[in-house]
Amino acid sequence: MPYPDRFYPVVDSLQWVERLTKLGVGTIQLRAKELDDSQALQIVSDALAITKGTQAKLVVNDYWRAAVVAGAEYLHLGQEDLTEADLKAIREAGLKLGISTHDDDELATALEAQPDYVALGPIFFTTLKSMRFEPQGIPKITEWKKRIGDIPLVAIGGIKFEHAAEIFAAGADSIAVVSDVTQNADPDARVRQWLGLSKEAA
Repeated sequence: MPYPDRFYPVVDSLQWVERLTKLGVGTIQLRAKELDDSQALQIVSDALAITKGTQAKLVVNDYWRAAVVAGAEYLHLGQEDLTEADLKAIREAGLKLGISTHDDDELATALEAQPDYVALGPIFFTTLKSMRFEPQGIPKITEWKKRIGDIPLVAIGGIKFEHAAEIFAAGADSIAVVSDVTQNADPDARVRQWLGLSKEAA
């Protein structure tokens, strides 16, 4: 299976990790904020236990030390996290690394770290996270993809299922989804829609 999968939900709790794993999601990012080291290690370990033996790949957001100690395989860092992380230790632990980017400087910084994928966002306006960056828009996806070549490109930020075909056509390899799942009136049905789209494109 490719990494990351075309449908890439981002959630903040073990309950969501379990729910998505049971629905057959292939890549799930756990983004839980404001945890100390011991809390981070606990939630990462618990999430890995949920996904063990399933098709789900668990991506740990931010907590690289916990990811290393718990034996995770996948890590995602924002730009602030990247400046503080020990990339040598991350690579020695065999972690695959995804990095967030929002502008040209951040893309250059990300590429220096030789990431396994690059995320571009926010594509659209998002209310979930206060962003200091304006929405990138779909044309930026095509530009970014040309620049990073074979590195997978993940589009994120305000994206709904109805946008998916256009975003994939613009060059995105994967779409990270937050509110379209977690704030949906029927999350399970929405996840099945996304998974169906991913299967069609496989």
